[in-house]
Formats: sequence, structure tokens, C-alpha cells
Amino acid sequence: MKPGVLYLIPSVLSDRPVEEVLPEGTLTVIRSLNCFIVEELKTARRFLRKAGYTRNFDEVTFCVYNEHSPLPSFEEYLKVTDEGTDIGLLSEAGSPCIADPGSEIVRIAHENAITVKPLTGPSSILLSLMASGFSGQNFAFLGYLPVDKQMRVRRLKEIEKAAGDKKQTQIFIETPYRNEQVFQAILQSCKDNTMLGLGIGLTGASEKISVYSVRDWRQMKFAPDKSPTVFMLYRY
Repeated sequence: MKPGVLYLIPSVLSDRPVEEVLPEGTLTVIRSLNCFIVEELKTARRFLRKAGYTRNFDEVTFCVYNEHSPLPSFEEYLKVTDEGTDIGLLSEAGSPCIADPGSEIVRIAHENAITVKPLTGPSSILLSLMASGFSGQNFAFLGYLPVDKQMRVRRLKEIEKAAGDKKQTQIFIETPYRNEQVFQAILQSCKDNTMLGLGIGLTGASEKISVYSVRDWRQMKFAPDKSPTVFMLYRY
């Protein structure tokens, strides 16, 4: 019997129709599966219906794995691949395993010689980088900054230095309700000629990608809202 495959399924980043964001090949795979690993059951089911998934959910297997779950095991999440069953690892938003707990599932899949197939879909990190004009040859994704104000400032200074010394685009994200705090910390901590790019609400109707020097951002008196935002620092 041919073993099952672990498909990495991207989700949408906004309320745009799914078919405008995900290619037909990705949608075809999604609709063919009857076993999913998801972060949250309710939002996963909602996304699947938007993606044209018509099966009765009572006949579909859902396993929940998120940042609050204990470390996963092969037996709990991937054992059905031994029986030839394909599994979809579904992200809450964007691409799986990027700023996402799903990488632990993928690690176990590789350890057990399960074929892993990533499917095409949006990544706010890559979309922001593409549109920034910063280096796409040398970049680093740093995840979240410290919540503590002093530690955040210290980390921002380290990031700014790396952006200049390495000519490396520094990319990070934040929980949307802290966007304003992080933005103000950047303006207060970074040098005038450091470049700051923001990718806001990507793929949505109010999408905005803006790149200015820290000096120019200060003069604009811009205040980010609570839309999902990608922050990028660079020094030419």
C-alpha cells in the first residue's frame, strides 16, 4: 500500500474570495482530503467551506494542534498515513510552518519518511519583502519582538545594526493590538536614515505597503491600526 502524504495547506490572509488567492491546484487537493490537522476547529471548517469543501464534517477527521498543545506524536497525528490516508496540515492564515506551530508536525513526518508536499498560497512575509525594495537576496525573519519595553528597544537596536552591517532585510511581526507600540518604539529607537517598510492587511481590500525612512515616518505622524502587519527594517 502506498503511504499517505502530508500536504501543507495555506489559508487566506483576508476576506477576499478564496479562489482569488489560492490556485486551483491547491483547492483541488483541499477538496480531496478527509483528514486535517488544524489550529482551531471552527475557523478551519469555515475556511474549508469557503474553499468549496462539500463533505459532511461528521465524516471528516480533525486533529487540533496549536501553540497550546503538548509536543505532537506520530501515533496521535500521522499514524493514518501508514494506511495510505493523506493528511492536510492547515494554517490559520497564510502559509503553514511560517510563524506557525506546524513545523513540529512536519519534523515528525520527515523522521517517519512521510512525503511532505507544500502547496502554493500567500505568505504575508514574502509578499511584504517582494514589495519592499529591500534586499531579497539576504533577509532574516525574526518572529515577534519582546513584549517588555526595554528589551524591545534593545532588540530593535540589534536588528537595526544587523540590517546595516549585513545589508540584510530584517523582518518581524506583532500581535495586531501591539502594532502601535512597536511602531512607536521603532521611531523612538532607530536612526533617521534607517528604512522602515510596513506590509498592512495584505491581499485585503485595504492592503497598504509603504516604505519610508524613520525620519519621514516621524514627520507623517502615521498611526498603524490593528490590521495584521509585517515590519521590515533595512539600511542602505
